[in-house]
Amino acid sequence: MLATFLASTPLLPESWRLCNLANANSPQGFVAEQIGSIGYVAFSGIESVSGSDPSFKNLVPLPDGGNSMFHPLHHQTEGEEPVLVQGALLRIFENIYKDPSFQNQMQTLMQTSKSIIFTGHSVGGATASLAALWLLSYLQSNFLNLSVLCITFGSPLLGNETLSRAILREKWGGKFCHVVSKYDIMPRMLFVPMDPIAPLLKPLLHFWHMYMNSPHFGLLAVPLSDDSMTQIFQHVLFHLGRLVEAGEEAVTGGMLRPFGNYFFCSEDGAICVDNAASVVKMMYLLFATGLPSSSIGDHLKYGDYVGKISLQFLEKRSFMQGELPESSYEAGVVLALQSTGISCKEQIAGPAKDCLKAARRLGRTPNLNCANLAIKLSKINPYRAEIEWYKALCDRSDDQMGYYDSFKQRGASKRDFKVNLNRHKLAQFWDNVINLFESNQLPHDFHRQGKWVNASQFYKLLVEPLDIAEYYRTGMHRSKGHYIEHGRERRYRIFDRWWKERSVRGENYKRSKFASLTQDTCFWARVEEARDLLDALRSTSDPSHLALLWQKIDSFASDANALVETKEVSIDVVAKNSTYSLWLKDYNELKSQKVQFRPLFLSFVNEEMVP
Repeated sequence: MLATFLASTPLLPESWRLCNLANANSPQGFVAEQIGSIGYVAFSGIESVSGSDPSFKNLVPLPDGGNSMFHPLHHQTEGEEPVLVQGALLRIFENIYKDPSFQNQMQTLMQTSKSIIFTGHSVGGATASLAALWLLSYLQSNFLNLSVLCITFGSPLLGNETLSRAILREKWGGKFCHVVSKYDIMPRMLFVPMDPIAPLLKPLLHFWHMYMNSPHFGLLAVPLSDDSMTQIFQHVLFHLGRLVEAGEEAVTGGMLRPFGNYFFCSEDGAICVDNAASVVKMMYLLFATGLPSSSIGDHLKYGDYVGKISLQFLEKRSFMQGELPESSYEAGVVLALQSTGISCKEQIAGPAKDCLKAARRLGRTPNLNCANLAIKLSKINPYRAEIEWYKALCDRSDDQMGYYDSFKQRGASKRDFKVNLNRHKLAQFWDNVINLFESNQLPHDFHRQGKWVNASQFYKLLVEPLDIAEYYRTGMHRSKGHYIEHGRERRYRIFDRWWKERSVRGENYKRSKFASLTQDTCFWARVEEARDLLDALRSTSDPSHLALLWQKIDSFASDANALVETKEVSIDVVAKNSTYSLWLKDYNELKSQKVQFRPLFLSFVNEEMVP
């Protein structure tokens, strides 16, 4: 859909025109222009990177912090590698970003445009990607609505797999379209070890920059020798082939990873692929049909390809004799191959077909996994219902202990055993959900789908109190420490984040009765900590320590009372014999003693201070 859209609009020609303008005459490193309601920002592809990192080896973290330009991209899961990008390319963007002219022109475009398109050729394409990520982060952080699209031409790879995951997580993948010509070596170079060809990069970049700055003068420039071109070509082809042969895990688990949509173009048309593994395979298969000279020259021919794409979009395609497919799906695959200039009779046609089919298959897999999870969720709902029934029974029990304490002090009855078993089954299901999500086997916006956010939150509200009860029942707090810091399962922390990141509307209301489930799922863990504080209070006589303990205890008492007053807790919290009610009784008694003996204490302190 994206490929058809771009091919049928002036976006590609206009973007390429501005890229040429930025390359030829842009001392600031960028040009900005508004056409109708669309604002364009094009970045120069001849910005020098050779002085700092000629081989593009230095990966650095994206700027982090409260005022970070890329704040939404820093929500990594626990244990995940930070977002890393090419240091030389990041410095180019940061220098442009600090330019007051850039800030002023961006503010103007944001006020007068309905859409903003960032674009760039070569190194300028990577700068455009960073600019798009910055603006998307800015718009999200400030709750602004503006359409953003990034179109790059022959851009080098930008960042690691964590960056790709973060872009998918934020649903920004469809906002990036990387145009890659059939043989261009630049988008392929950073997949391979750069040290063996590092000495050849500087003259290669110099040649490209001279041509981009002035095509007529560039014709007089001396390109690399045939031996140098062959050395670079063979090195990239060999290592790219090994990467593909190693399989999907190697492709998707490497240091650098593509993100967004890749628009592969040739003299015969273009195809669009958005799966990272298929992108790398198509890069290899198309590159393998080229020559050393074409791999260098193709980086400078995007204007020719862009001019033909729109015309070819209007042309009718036909099948050669002997190529008639057996189904409409096969017909689509054959036409896609034709668009890349590959005939069904060529040697690479078979692997290329398999690659396109795999891209389609991989694209559907996350949705199929999500559908299967929905079926499994319906099957485990009876386990959840049994726990709900158990809670209702406990809350109505004559012992007036409530849900939490009844489970904590449970016996060996069949009912108690069944509830504990259901607790483990539900934990296993949700741990599997998290594993699928973090291994990229679910839709990138899975954690923002209302059904799953609400289901995970209800699970957390219902079951975490039981996990806390079991933790303190078995004395784990004595060996490991209190629950919140040392015993809380990772899944609950993840569900906390999902719930906080959801779209919230119209939730400011006052409860007229107690909540069905306590809204602070760690409430009982805080009660247990407060119990220990009271015990510590009784056993210490150090004035400074006493003051610190009272400060913590009073803070919890105030917070807990606020939850009870606003009815954000379940009825089991205020049950007569619940842990909280018993704690509150002890607290009030000690508080009254503190007030009663406070004058004597102050007198004692003053006497001690008199010399």
